[in-house]
Amino acid sequence: MTDSSLPEGPVMHGAYEISSDPARIDAARVHHWISTDSYWARGRPREKQDRAIAGSLNLGAYHRETGEMSAYARVVTDYATFAWLCDVYVDRPARGTGLGTALVTAVRDLLEPYGLSRIMLATADAHGVYEKVGFAPLRNPDMWMALGRQ
Repeated sequence: MTDSSLPEGPVMHGAYEISSDPARIDAARVHHWISTDSYWARGRPREKQDRAIAGSLNLGAYHRETGEMSAYARVVTDYATFAWLCDVYVDRPARGTGLGTALVTAVRDLLEPYGLSRIMLATADAHGVYEKVGFAPLRNPDMWMALGRQ
């Protein structure tokens, strides 16, 4: 994807640096997290995860001392009207540090200049994280429909 660099370069959060540089994404680590420790995509094949990464805007959070990737978020967007925030994952040792909120804030701030009408997400367990950044339940959920597995 193009047009995907954070406006002011990497964002700092405590011991972490958040970056949208696609060259920094550790695809093997992301696949391990998503396929073994997520409730939404357990068992996702590596090839499918790699295609998802290739077709998306990706943000990673990296420990500033070790460079190790500690969190990940993926955005599917047309950069004009709509974005879907998905595959947000914070490595277990980094949880509770505010890194998830910082990562989602970086996503919001990165997409803000595009004037998107809507950024969507689905979560079963992290409503508080997303509410801190401005996400709210759908006003008219009965208007939304989905095709595929639900």
